[in-house]
Amino acid sequence: MQAAVSAHRNPFIPTHHGSLTARRSKWPNTTVRMSHREDGPTVAVVGVTGAVGQEFLQVLSDRDFPYRSIRMLASRRSAGRHLSFEGREYTIEELRPESFDGVDVALFSAGGSVSRELGPVAAERGAVVVDNSSAFRMDPGVPLVIPEVNPDAMGHIRLKGRSKGAIIANPNCSTIICLMAATPLHRRAKVVRMVVSTYQAASGAGAAAMEELELQTREVLDGKRPTCKIFKQQYAFNLFSHNAPVLPNGYNEEEMKLVKETRKIWNDMDVKVTATCIRVPVMRAHAESVNLQFEKPLDEETAREILKGAPGVVVIDDRAANRFPTPLEVSNKDDVAVGRVRQDLSQDDNHGLDIFVCGDQIRKGAALNAVQIAEMLL
Repeated sequence: MQAAVSAHRNPFIPTHHGSLTARRSKWPNTTVRMSHREDGPTVAVVGVTGAVGQEFLQVLSDRDFPYRSIRMLASRRSAGRHLSFEGREYTIEELRPESFDGVDVALFSAGGSVSRELGPVAAERGAVVVDNSSAFRMDPGVPLVIPEVNPDAMGHIRLKGRSKGAIIANPNCSTIICLMAATPLHRRAKVVRMVVSTYQAASGAGAAAMEELELQTREVLDGKRPTCKIFKQQYAFNLFSHNAPVLPNGYNEEEMKLVKETRKIWNDMDVKVTATCIRVPVMRAHAESVNLQFEKPLDEETAREILKGAPGVVVIDDRAANRFPTPLEVSNKDDVAVGRVRQDLSQDDNHGLDIFVCGDQIRKGAALNAVQIAEMLL
C-alpha cells in the first residue's frame, strides 16, 4: 500500500484557492467531533495508510459523516501503528476476513486484488462495500455510481433492513471528472459521441509518485539524473502516454475505462467514446479536454447556464481575462471546474461543444465520491 499523503505535505499542493469549495483544516486532534454518533453506522476504512485511505478520513471529517465507530485496516506491515483521528487514538489493524464482523460500511482502497479477495467477504458478513478499485466496475450486478449522475443505480441498497451486504463500485477518477461535466449536457441534448483527452497528475499513481515528481524536479534543476522508480522514465518537465498497460486494440486500460464506464453509468451502450490519456508533471488534480457531439442542438450559452446549475460543478470561463480551470485551482477542492465552453466549429447547427474540465483525482475522483455514496445509504 502507498505511504500516507499526510506524512508528507508537499508545498506544491495548495490548500485554498479561488472560489471553489475549500476543504477544512486537518483533522482536529483535541476534540471529539459531532460526527461520532451512537446511532451512526460502523465504518471500516480499508487501505487507510494509502493516499486515498487518508483522504477517506479527511472527507469523513470534512462532511461530519455520522459514524458510531471506525476501524482502521491495512496490510500486515502497517498493523500496530497508531493513527490520530478526530480526537481519538486508533491502532491500525491487519486486514482479515473477521475485520468486517459488525461493519455497516466498508470503504475500500487497497488495490484490485485485495478488493476481489475481501470485498465479497465483507459483503457476505453484512457490510455495504464501496470499492475504489476497478475490480467490480464492469460486473453487471454491481452498481457503478457517481451520486450526482446516476444515484438510481444504487436505489435498491440501504443499510437498514437488509439481510446481507452489497458492493458498490466507485468509477475511475477520469470517468468521474469527465461525467460530472458532460452528464448535465447529455441530459439536455443527448451525447452521441465523446472524445476525451486527459492530462493526469501524479496523484493518480499515489503518494509515492507525487514524491518522486518533486524529487525529480529538484534533481533535474540541479543537473542530476532523475530518479525513475515509479514510471520508469522522466516525469519532471515531460509528459507521456498513461502508464496503464496497452491492449491489443492500441488503447490502454485507462482509456478503455472511460469508454466502458461511461456506457454503463449512462446506461447507453450506443454512445461512442474515444480517449487518449496522458501523464503530465502536475502534482495533484487531473485536467480533461472533452469534445461532445449531440443528437439535438445545444448552443454554448445554454450549455454554460446548464453547467452553472449542475451540482458539484463550478464554471470558470472568463474569455476576456483568459481565465479557465487549472489543476492548481481545483486541488484539494470538492467541485469539478469547467471552462473553455465553446461551439465546435467542425460540427454544423450547434450539434457540438468543446469543454475543458479539471478535478481533484484524490478528492472527487476517489474519496469524496465514495463517501457521497456512503451518505446515500444512510
